[in-house]
Amino acid sequence: MRVSRTQAAENRETVIDVASRLFRKHGFDGIGLKDLMKGAGLTQGAFYKQFASKEDLEALASRRALEHASRRWSDAAAKNPKDPLGAVIEFYLSAGHREERMDGCPVVALGSDAARQGSDVKASFEAGIREYLELLDGWVGDAHGEDPDGKAMAVLSTMVGAVVLSRAVNDKQLSKQFLQAAAESVLQRSSSSNAQEEPPL
Repeated sequence: MRVSRTQAAENRETVIDVASRLFRKHGFDGIGLKDLMKGAGLTQGAFYKQFASKEDLEALASRRALEHASRRWSDAAAKNPKDPLGAVIEFYLSAGHREERMDGCPVVALGSDAARQGSDVKASFEAGIREYLELLDGWVGDAHGEDPDGKAMAVLSTMVGAVVLSRAVNDKQLSKQFLQAAAESVLQRSSSSNAQEEPPL
């Protein structure tokens, strides 16, 4: 039975969505096409009608995952406009996010995998990371939105590294301490930065 163009387009989007979650759970090399397509409710044969290669899907799924992650940051910030960075820290450096293997930050879940992939996958990650930095720059940069000292980069590195470390250990207390220490460090960096920007009375 032939699939309509509309249905084929919907199937393609479904595969990208499912792959964005399954790659985060298993890694790029931890799941094959058969299981990816099964997760999307389709056969492996349908894959080659939709995508040029698995790497093509990896790049598209990475982009989708990072777009979703950036929206989560923006949504959290919008709910607390007086303290957008604090709102993002509250969910990102939390035990809940640590356990979100399929829906959490793709840089945490797949960053080391992406480093071993081709240029298309890296391009997806670079675009997503730049989006993270742009958001952070507005919250920790100077009054003109510029970040000459790399504050946004330092904050992102701290946050991503903390979640990676918190997932890598068995000791729940140690895991929690990584998240707490990172949150305190980021908030301290942000508050000291804001204090320097405030004009004297």
